Amino acid sequence: MNLANKITLARIFLVPFIMLFLLIKYDLGTISIAGEGLTYNELIAALIFIIAASTDGLDGYIARKRKQVTNLGKFLDPLADKLLVTAALISLVEMDRLLAFVAIVIVSREFAVTGLRLIAAAEGTVISASKLGKLKTVTQIVAIAILMLDNFPFTFLNLPVDQIAVWLAVIITIVSGVDYFYKNRSIIKKSK
Repeated sequence: MNLANKITLARIFLVPFIMLFLLIKYDLGTISIAGEGLTYNELIAALIFIIAASTDGLDGYIARKRKQVTNLGKFLDPLADKLLVTAALISLVEMDRLLAFVAIVIVSREFAVTGLRLIAAAEGTVISASKLGKLKTVTQIVAIAILMLDNFPFTFLNLPVDQIAVWLAVIITIVSGVDYFYKNRSIIKKSK
């Protein structure tokens, strides 16, 4: 197994730890600044999430640079991304920090685009990540990280940056999904 695939697997193995720290009932303590509090649990979960999310581009870069792109890597990388984002979204819904329908919209788009990619693969076509798809990933990661941190440190400024980031991620998620289907409509027509 090459280094890129090991990094991808590490991202998958970090998912349960993120959920553990987000959903743990035992409070490890609170960081309190000017009356606002952030639990150590949330901080640890957010740091693990950010580390895991930052490996997303790293594994692909290493695989391409070393000419070690494998079918296993092509399978594991999007799986790792979807597990990371989906687990975080579901945890945030459980914590009442995210509306369930927002998580459903984001997860549904992922299923739909994955289905489109499967149809394309059956036709012998590979649908690569678009610029909008990459922007979608970045906005989702930023929104999730801010939600995990309970809008810290923006609460001091009384700015709902978490909500702004969530709605931006939702809009870009929908637009990128529509874009994938529009640009690949010929694949859908061919498969009928």
